Amino acid sequence: MHNNIAIFIPHKGCPNQCSFCDQKVISSVQHAPTSKEVMQICQSALEQVKYPRNTEIAFFGGSFTAIERSYMIELLECVQTFIGDGKFSGIRISTRPDKISHEVLSVLKYYNVSAIELGAQSMNDEVLMKNERGHTSEDVCISSKLIKEYGFSLGLQMMAGLYGSSIDLEYETINKLLSLNPDTMRIYPVAVLDGTKLAEYFHKGIYILPSWESVLNFCADALCMCYKNKVKVIRCGLHAEESVSSKAIAGFYHQAWKELVESRMYHKAISFYLKKHSDEKNLFISVSKGCISKAVGHKKCNRQYFENMGISFKIKEDIALQSGQIRIGEEEYNVFEIAGIAGI
Repeated sequence: MHNNIAIFIPHKGCPNQCSFCDQKVISSVQHAPTSKEVMQICQSALEQVKYPRNTEIAFFGGSFTAIERSYMIELLECVQTFIGDGKFSGIRISTRPDKISHEVLSVLKYYNVSAIELGAQSMNDEVLMKNERGHTSEDVCISSKLIKEYGFSLGLQMMAGLYGSSIDLEYETINKLLSLNPDTMRIYPVAVLDGTKLAEYFHKGIYILPSWESVLNFCADALCMCYKNKVKVIRCGLHAEESVSSKAIAGFYHQAWKELVESRMYHKAISFYLKKHSDEKNLFISVSKGCISKAVGHKKCNRQYFENMGISFKIKEDIALQSGQIRIGEEEYNVFEIAGIAGI
C-alpha cells in the first residue's frame, strides 16, 4: 500500500485564484512551512510509518514548481536526509501544467522527486477559462509528455462539475487524460466553498450544479475507466477536513464520497444482472472479503433501492472471490468492468 507524508504549501506559486479554490481551507494550513518544520514532520513520520519504503514525502497545496526558486530548493534539500535505504522512497509534488520545463524537471530529478501530479481539472479550454485556471489543455498534454520522458511517475487530477462544464465534457476530459498514459489519477467532484468566486456564481444563479446522481454515476464510470487502463486512482473526493465541511455551501463534498462511488459500482452490477433476469425477486449475492458494505451500499442505499422495486437479496463473503468480483446466482462479474457499460 502506498502512503504520502503530506506537507501543504497553500497558494505558494499560484499566479491566480481559480474560481473554486481556497487552498487554506482545503489544506487547513494558514502559512507556508519552514524547512525546520518540514524536517520535524518527516522525522516524526519516519518514526511512526510501518513501511517507509512504500511512502513518499508529498508537497501539496500550491504550485510547487512555481514557488520562489530558493524556497523550492530549500524544501527539497531539507528532506534529502529522509530518502534512501530504510527511509522514504522519494518525493511527490503537485503543480500547474504551465509550470513544467526541461530546466525544472532537471532540478526535480536531481533532488530525488519521483512523482509529479498536474492539476489539469478539465481538458476543455472554455471551462478552464471560465474557472480562471490560467492554462490550456495543450499545456497539460505538453507537460505530461515531458514528465514521462524524464522518467517521473505522472499523476493527473480532474475536477468534475466545474462552472461551464457538463457531464458529457467530464467524459471527454477523463478520456483525454487517460490518453496521456498517467500512472495515477485523482478525481475530485467540485465543492463550492464559501468566499470563492464559484460561491458567488452559485448564489447569483450563474453557476448551476449538475445533479448529484449524474456526478456520482460519472465518478463510478471514471473509476472503471481508470481500472481498465491500469491507472491507479489514489483519491476520489476531497479529504475529510472539518474546515472544508464547515465552508462547503454546495457541491459534492461528502466525507465518504469514495464509499458512495464504490456502492454505486455494485449497484450498477446488480442492475446489469436484473436487466437479464427481470423475473427474479430474490437474489443471492457473494462478494469478496470486506466488500459486503459496498454491495449493501452506503447507509444501505442499494438494499433500500432494490427493496423498493420489490427485490430482496442476501449477501455473504466468499474468500475465493478477488477484490471487485461479485457473484449473483450463478453468474460472476467484475464490478470495475460492469459498472462502466453504457446504460447501466
